[in-house]
Amino acid sequence: MNIMDFICKCCRSIKCRSYNNIYMPFLRLQLRSCGSDVIIASGSRIAGFDHIDIGNHVYIGPGAVLYSTIAYLKIGSYINFGSNVTIITGDHRIDFVGEYMKELKETDKLPENDKDVIIEDDVWIGTGAIILKGVTIGEGSVIAAGAVVTKDVPPYTIYISPQRDKQRFTDAEIVNHKQLLKEKYGE
Repeated sequence: MNIMDFICKCCRSIKCRSYNNIYMPFLRLQLRSCGSDVIIASGSRIAGFDHIDIGNHVYIGPGAVLYSTIAYLKIGSYINFGSNVTIITGDHRIDFVGEYMKELKETDKLPENDKDVIIEDDVWIGTGAIILKGVTIGEGSVIAAGAVVTKDVPPYTIYISPQRDKQRFTDAEIVNHKQLLKEKYGE
């Protein structure tokens, strides 16, 4: 059991207040960068802290799995994750002849085995979604519950699967939406 798992387990046994007051501040310090108003719900598993950037006003639901050991995971601002969302920035080699895949090391990887995942601002990711290496999720997008994302998602897209996605707003609505956000939040 690593130190993060130990602290999380202790905080769960002492209940939620300790989680927010002890674990969350410690977790923030482990990340490469972490903005304000970030909540990572209990039961989440993170590997590669020093390769993860999180913006402001982010909620990561319970049971999230964030693995980013070589490539980077960049999570923008105003993001909501449902429960049990998985993001993995890497992959394993499966083309080694004469070697068990389990025995391969990080040093055996090729550059294409690990690629950054970028989640732009104002994104909602539904429960159980899986986001794999090399994906950029555009601003204002919605990822459906249970979706498996293996390709870039354009801004303001509702993504269900590679064959089923649609625009969230018209071009005129996007302009109006951005203007209203700027007026309301000054960002």
